[in-house]
Amino acid sequence: MATSKKAASTSGSKGGGKGLAAEVQPSADLGAVIGNEPMPRSQVTKKVWDYIKANGLQDQTNKRMINADDKLKKIFGGKTQVSMFEMTALVNKHLKA
Repeated sequence: MATSKKAASTSGSKGGGKGLAAEVQPSADLGAVIGNEPMPRSQVTKKVWDYIKANGLQDQTNKRMINADDKLKKIFGGKTQVSMFEMTALVNKHLKA
């Protein structure tokens, strides 16, 4: 009985700190887009997409491309346009575990 109480008290104490559930800290540049609070990677991706959609930055002729505004250029290494797949890798460079 004592071991089950110990297991119950230690499991899930941080709400799952691995993988997509682990909270990461955005850089100052990324924080200007999604906020500066630590959050799971899945939430980072959602907030970046929310920003892209709210500002009409998805290319109208090729939906896989993202057009950068001044805030996103800082995250995209100065590029004016990146693919959605490249975007994920560039955003990850602005996250600290």
